[in-house]
Amino acid sequence: LRDVHVSLIEISFWADRSPLHDAAFQGRLLSLKTLIAQGFNVNLVTTDRVSALHEACLGGHVACAKLLLENGAHVNAVTIDGITPLFNACCSGSVACVNMLLEFGAKPQVGNHLASPIHEAVKRGYRECMEVLLAHGVDIDQEDLHYGTLLYVACMYQRTDCVKKLLELGANVSAGKRLDTPLHAAARKSSAEIVVLLVDYGANLKCRNAEFKCALDLAIPNSKVEQALLLREGPASLAQLCRLCIRKHLGRSCLYAVHKLHLPEPLENFLLHR
Repeated sequence: LRDVHVSLIEISFWADRSPLHDAAFQGRLLSLKTLIAQGFNVNLVTTDRVSALHEACLGGHVACAKLLLENGAHVNAVTIDGITPLFNACCSGSVACVNMLLEFGAKPQVGNHLASPIHEAVKRGYRECMEVLLAHGVDIDQEDLHYGTLLYVACMYQRTDCVKKLLELGANVSAGKRLDTPLHAAARKSSAEIVVLLVDYGANLKCRNAEFKCALDLAIPNSKVEQALLLREGPASLAQLCRLCIRKHLGRSCLYAVHKLHLPEPLENFLLHR
């Protein structure tokens, strides 16, 4: 009878939510071990193709996720909504889950038909998850059809730490969502600190979007954003132009190459925006 039960579990790939899903989502490791020992297929999915691994990662339960992977769970399983376990790990902000999934072969960068894990990490302000994915080869200027570039998303959701790190690592300050630039997004969201950061990294104040508006047109009158943009409306200083020129020449290796130039500390700090 048990063998028949196990066989039914294995062939019933399309299923409603199972005890395996509940145990994974709630982080009940012992229950999960028991269910697997009883013959539950770790790749059992719901009608929406949600697996137990999806649930474990959404809950940030790294031990449960590891157990499932060690027992053959599909690391790149996709739901009908284009969600992967890595995407769910980024939703939960679990750096441990992200690292482990990558160790088991998770694809860090997905095609446009799937939900982007790194965009979700940036959207929620999980900078460490973002950095791990970038270190595994995700294109820093990757543009999502719905959200735009990572820098644009960081500006839209006012994730200042992510904005700083992306700019520091060499993200294209002008690339946003079609004609809308990160500076447009920052001005629209009244993020004065982010506006200043973008301009310091070379954002073009005169760039116009599809509505033919520049960032200043989007700023609330008499706001800190408007003041910041007006203060920087004139020509950039010679020092700023030199900094941008040197950083452009060094490219994304700037963070590491500047140290090899053996410059005085104040100048090195200036080039690295410290």
